[in-house]
Amino acid sequence: MRFILVVVFLVQFGHVNASEDWGQNGHRVVGEVAEQHLSKKAKRKINRLLKGKSLAVVSTYGDEIKSESKYDKFKAWHYANVDFDKTYDEADKNERGDIVTGIEKCIAVLEDKSSSEEDKVFYLKMLVHLLGDMHQPLHFGLKEDRGGNDFKVKWFRKKSNIHRVWDSQMIESYKMSYTELADNLPVLSKPQVKSIKSGDIIEWVEDTRVLTQRIYDETELDGNLSYRYMYDWFDVVKMQLEKGGIRLAALLNQIYG
Repeated sequence: MRFILVVVFLVQFGHVNASEDWGQNGHRVVGEVAEQHLSKKAKRKINRLLKGKSLAVVSTYGDEIKSESKYDKFKAWHYANVDFDKTYDEADKNERGDIVTGIEKCIAVLEDKSSSEEDKVFYLKMLVHLLGDMHQPLHFGLKEDRGGNDFKVKWFRKKSNIHRVWDSQMIESYKMSYTELADNLPVLSKPQVKSIKSGDIIEWVEDTRVLTQRIYDETELDGNLSYRYMYDWFDVVKMQLEKGGIRLAALLNQIYG
């Protein structure tokens, strides 16, 4: 009887956390792209810390810990709600922290030579995850609709919301594994990669938020999204995943030399 109840619970509720971020495949793509842009020195040090696990494998860690109450203080790190008439710097800040303060904390711990190995491993995994979240535009959605979770739409005639569509449903509809998707991202020139890496975290946030506003402006509330939406937006999804991986690698190369 207990087994049946567990199965029913997972079927009914197991999707909730996965739908709050890029979803597993999206995060893994970011990790896989980052691996391709790591320096040899950074790769060596990260490999030692993670005991051989790839960035793709640890990229979902930030979601996996949400079910444990001792990690509740990190939940606010996955997003930042900013009104469209303000920049992140101008917006009121969440006293529990947000995605920017979370990333900054991760970097500080990883750069601190006195940090314990346990802390370094934890905050490295969190950094990998949060760089993925930072490039999912609905993580900067409006507070009043909970980052698009209350912006109701249909996805191929089934009830959904714009946050979930961007988190996972477009990627799932593409029917590729994370390695296949990572291998089929746009081929970028060295100047393009350099441009993506340039700037700081706040500039990267604002780069994503330009997309956030476009998505709100160009998506119809209660609309039925399907093939046309995929055609219009999936190249943007792929570019965001690629940017997330390139920028994650840039941070890790800076941290680990």
